[in-house]
Amino acid sequence: MGSVERAGDVCTSEMESGEDEVVSGGELAQRLMKSGITHNEMIAAITNRIHAETLASLPPNVRRRIRALRALQKEFVEVEAKFYSEVHVLECKYEKLYKPIFEKRAQIVNGLYEPTDDECLNPWRDDSEEEELARAVQNAAITEGEDKTGKEGDETKPAEPAMDPNVKGIPDFWYTIFRNVSMLNEMMQEHDEPIIKCLQDIKVQMLEDPFGFILEFYFAPNEYFTNTVLTKEYSMKCKPDEENPLEFEGPEIYSCKGCEINWKKGKNVTVKTIKKKQKHKSRGSVRIVTKSVQADSFFNFFSPPTVPEETDSDIQALLTADFEIGHYIRERVVARAVLIYTGEGLDEEDDDDYEEEEDSYSDEDSGTEEVSDAED
Repeated sequence: MGSVERAGDVCTSEMESGEDEVVSGGELAQRLMKSGITHNEMIAAITNRIHAETLASLPPNVRRRIRALRALQKEFVEVEAKFYSEVHVLECKYEKLYKPIFEKRAQIVNGLYEPTDDECLNPWRDDSEEEELARAVQNAAITEGEDKTGKEGDETKPAEPAMDPNVKGIPDFWYTIFRNVSMLNEMMQEHDEPIIKCLQDIKVQMLEDPFGFILEFYFAPNEYFTNTVLTKEYSMKCKPDEENPLEFEGPEIYSCKGCEINWKKGKNVTVKTIKKKQKHKSRGSVRIVTKSVQADSFFNFFSPPTVPEETDSDIQALLTADFEIGHYIRERVVARAVLIYTGEGLDEEDDDDYEEEEDSYSDEDSGTEEVSDAED
C-alpha cells in the first residue's frame, strides 16, 4: 500500500491547515504520473484531495473540532482491534470443539461410519413429507425407465442410472457443493471435475500466533497428482497501520501461501499447450511454435500471487479476492457443508447463478492459432 500512501502525500500535504499551494487538476495528474503510481492509485489520490479540499473549506474552529473527532476515532480503532484479536482467540478455542463433529461428518460422507437410527433423528423437523416425496421420485423414475425400454424403435436416450441403494457414504458430496456455490463453480473448469470428485474433506486449522488459518483439502488417490492433502495458508494482521490508523477495518490479509502440487506426467490441468504461427519478416516463411501457458483451473488457487514489499493496487485486489474465497470456504462451506449440499444454505446469488448457468457460454478455445512475426 506504500504507493497509495505516497500519492496521498502528494495530494493532502498541509491541506488540513488550509495553507497548501493551489494545484490544477492537470498539474496534479502529472505529478502523480511522475511519482510512478498506477491508474487506480491515481484515482484514490485525487479522491483524497477532494476530501481534503472539503475539509480546508471549513472555518478553522470547525476543522479543529474535526481533528478532535479524528483523535477519538483513533481511540475507537484501538479498542476495535482488541475486539477482533479476542474474537480470533475464541475462534481458535472453538475450532477444537468443532473438530470431532467434522471428523464424524467426514466418516459418514466417505462411508467409513454408518450412523445409527438415533443419530438420524431430526426432532425439530418432520421428515415424513421428504420420505414420501423421495418414494414418488423413485416410482416416477422406474415408470419412465419402463416406458423408454418397452417401445421398439424408440431412440430416446435412456435415463441416467439411479444411484445404487447400497452405495457407501454420500457420493460426490464436495463436488456437489462446488457446483452449488457460484464462486467455486466459476473457478471449477470441466477438466477439474474428475479431480474434485476425489475430494474427501476440507478442514480448517486456526493459527493463533501468527494470526491466520490454513485450509486443508484431502483427496482420495487419483490419476492426476500424488498429494493426499493440498493446503492454502492465510496470514493476517489485526493491528492498525501506524501511518494510517483510521483506515483500519478489521483483520487484513498480508500474505497467503499455497503448496506444490505433484502432478503426474501429462495430468497438470493448470497448464495447456497452444500452437502459434510465426511468420518470418523477410523470407515470409511460416513456422509452428508450441508454447505452454496457464490454463483456467480451480487448482490455480494453490499458486497465489507473490507479495512484493511494495504492494500495488492490482496485486492487492488479487489478494483481496483470494482472501474472500478462502474466508468463504472457512466460514460457510466447511461450517455448513450439508446445508449447501442440499441447497438449504445457499446464498441468494448462488440460487440466481445456478438458474442462469445454461445461458452462459465460454469463448475460450485452447486450439486457437495466433500469428506473430519472427525474424529468425
